[in-house]
Amino acid sequence: MPEFSRSQLAVYGAIAVALLLVGARWIRSAEAEGGSSGGSGLSFGADSFRPSEEGSRDVVVHVAGAVRRPGVYRLPAGARVTEAVERAGGLAPGALEDSINLAARLSDGQQVVVPARGASSSATSAGAAEGPVSLGSATLEQLDGIEGIGPVTAQDILDYRDEHGGLSSIEQLNEVSGIGPATMESLRDRLQP
Repeated sequence: MPEFSRSQLAVYGAIAVALLLVGARWIRSAEAEGGSSGGSGLSFGADSFRPSEEGSRDVVVHVAGAVRRPGVYRLPAGARVTEAVERAGGLAPGALEDSINLAARLSDGQQVVVPARGASSSATSAGAAEGPVSLGSATLEQLDGIEGIGPVTAQDILDYRDEHGGLSSIEQLNEVSGIGPATMESLRDRLQP
């Protein structure tokens, strides 16, 4: 058997460690895509907070509600709500798929909430009162529940969102009829992209 120098052993050791890390990552990604979730509760995607290799701007979103693996996920810039839902394991039984716009573009820091059957509208209203409503996934009822937005304006926002592939910033609301500068200022704290 040939003898190895210290430098050769160090190189072989580094290669072995690198192979183990690649294998562990592959196993984690296979488990995440395979849907093997060991329990219930909040979970985070395996690669949620790692920097992007391509250097492109990624978005980090929180997927909650009626999905199989709620959590925080990193997706490529330009990704759609449907991709975030897929990353979260897909829709859970009882999810109201038609209540959210799956084609809307995601924005960084957005929360995507998939409502479930049997969730009362009062619970939705209470959730809207506690924090900002996401323009990317808000329902007509959620928007209508915000002071300063009535049912007509809420529908105009949804129509604009559908026509333009989502809303990437609050400032885009200036382009929706019925929303002027005064309304914009009052809505800034109650909405998020």
